[in-house]
Formats: sequence, structure tokens, C-alpha cells
Amino acid sequence: MKLIIGLGNPGKEYERSRHNVGFMIVDEFRIKLGEKQEEVEHEAWVSKGKFADQEIVIARPMTYMNNSGRSVAGLVRAYRPAMEDLLVVHDDLDLPLFALRFKQGGGSAGHNGVRSIMEALGTDEFCRLRFGVGRPPGRMDPAVYVLESFAKKEMEELGFYLGQAADALATYVERGIEAAMNRYNST
Repeated sequence: MKLIIGLGNPGKEYERSRHNVGFMIVDEFRIKLGEKQEEVEHEAWVSKGKFADQEIVIARPMTYMNNSGRSVAGLVRAYRPAMEDLLVVHDDLDLPLFALRFKQGGGSAGHNGVRSIMEALGTDEFCRLRFGVGRPPGRMDPAVYVLESFAKKEMEELGFYLGQAADALATYVERGIEAAMNRYNST
């Protein structure tokens, strides 16, 4: 069983923000799986399905980003995944725009949603799929930058890269974190 968590903020005003790419990616993956139904569990929108003979739970915490750990901890208690079977999908300021990187364990790199999850679980050993949102221009505050919508030109390209990220999730589910890192971290 794989538990895949997409991070973001609830609410229309954040729907297309850089900080919400975790939501966007897991939604794209849900569409790929043909899963439409969502329930509410542990303060998250949750879909359940099957892919490559694996049970999958896809969740989007309804807590705001900085409180994601509360929801994720409840989901982990309920579904009890091994840490290599828990994947958190989130935005990353340190990666170039639209770049993908898988990672298992390690620090939060300043991401408050990841930090919240680490604190709530008491471990950093879960897996992550990081999606590059680029750096803010000039002296813009990164906290402001991630809450802004993608630029018009970026929005035109975003759909393609969300599809690639959904394919990356499929690789992770089918073949595991090592295979996903080997395939996507070298590009």
C-alpha cells in the first residue's frame, strides 16, 4: 500500500499558486488512475484506488500548508505505511522551474509543510517528490512568491509538466523509490 500526500493550501485563492503544485500533481495522478471520488478523512480529501496491483491512498490535507503534519499523522496512524511507502509531493524553491526530484529522508530545506510533517511523525525518513517552482525575482520574499499564481507563460507549460510528474508517481508506485530516483533524478 502506498500513501501519497500532495501538499497545498485549501481555498480558491490558492488554487493555481506555486505552493499548490503538490495538490495539482496528485490531482493529475488521480485523473490518470480514473479515480474521481473523494472522501474526507483526517482533515484531508482522500481517494483510494489500485494501480500496478498496489493499493493507493491519495490525500490532500485540508489544513493549511504549515499545519500539514496534523493531517498526515492521522493518515499514517490509520493506514500504517512503511516510510518508503509514504510519499509527500511538494513545491521546491531550490529546483529549477518544473524540475522533478525524488528523495528519501533528509531535512525540510526550509519548507514549512515538510517541517510540520517531520515534527508530527517524529521522523524525516518518508519519501518526497519535489517539484521545482524556481526562485523569486530580485528581492521578492519567497513566502510571497510561492503564494502567487504561475505566470501566464508558465501556466501554458504547466499541464505538460504536471503530466510528467504524474508519470513519475506511477514509476514510484510500480517500481519503488530507488527506481524513481534513478529515472527522474538524472534528468
